[in-house]
Amino acid sequence: MAASLLSAIGLPELIAENLGDFEARAIALAKSKKELKTLRARLQENRSRMPLFDTDRYRRDIETAYQTMREKFAKGETPTAFAVGAKS
Repeated sequence: MAASLLSAIGLPELIAENLGDFEARAIALAKSKKELKTLRARLQENRSRMPLFDTDRYRRDIETAYQTMREKFAKGETPTAFAVGAKS
């Protein structure tokens, strides 16, 4: 879940492969105020342009998904995977 969220906000370099990797990254960031400041700035910038925090888009997409599922059910179709929204 965390890897998905980090990718969605545009910070994939923070994804840790295991606990040791996580600890090493945390220690490195704690020792580098400059790198931490850079990451915080990117996070702040990405919040306004990445879909992770676009709640209106999420609402539209989930409403579309529910409507699509309801229509498939009403037609007697077998549930299948489908995509909604723009690819990011």
